[in-house]
Amino acid sequence: MDTLDFLHKDFFSPQKYKEMVKKHQENGDPTGWFDAIYQSAKGDYSKVFWADLEPSPYLVEWLEKDAVQKPIKKACVIGCGVGDDAEALSNFGFEVTAFDISPSAIALCKKRYPDTTVCYLVEDLYDYPASWSEGFDVVYECNTLQVLPDSHRSKARVAISALLAKDGYMLVSCRSRNEGEKEEEIPKPLAKSELDLFKAQDNLQEVYFLSYDDDQEPPVPHYFAVYKK
Repeated sequence: MDTLDFLHKDFFSPQKYKEMVKKHQENGDPTGWFDAIYQSAKGDYSKVFWADLEPSPYLVEWLEKDAVQKPIKKACVIGCGVGDDAEALSNFGFEVTAFDISPSAIALCKKRYPDTTVCYLVEDLYDYPASWSEGFDVVYECNTLQVLPDSHRSKARVAISALLAKDGYMLVSCRSRNEGEKEEEIPKPLAKSELDLFKAQDNLQEVYFLSYDDDQEPPVPHYFAVYKK
């Protein structure tokens, strides 16, 4: 049974999703399941089960502060999904590059926003174009690190930080956990110590940090952090 068949049997079952992710991680292919999620939507972006279909309110609140004062300002969205956050950045005047490892996700974005100015691309976080290095004034990462196993998180974090230009801002949104808890959970939330590596190892300055619970039932704890290079 391939991954897509596995999902079609019970696509909205959290248990099926977790079993699929775990299987790929155990097989050394931690990103191989992403495209199946978007394929299963069958061309309808509203059927992607984890898509909020609106930009992060914390991203929008930060954008309203107009922290980047440049005539031309560039942003990059990691794992852009169906495009809500990328479009928000574009609406605030950024030249946006948004990428996802899933070709089906990018196809959904282009179908959803046929007149967009966002540059939507299929790219791998571990192997993006060298010309992107230090090329963006804002880098937005939402929920990518948490779906990766521990063995891949440091490499991903370094790749994300490398996109940031001097004086640029890194915005990170993720589920959160206390130290030593939820070690086997999928997706595995980030502990504060993991986010602190943006400071300790990537030499970024933490300029804002928020811990909050979302509005799900039961509520899910999250972090939203902003770092500056």
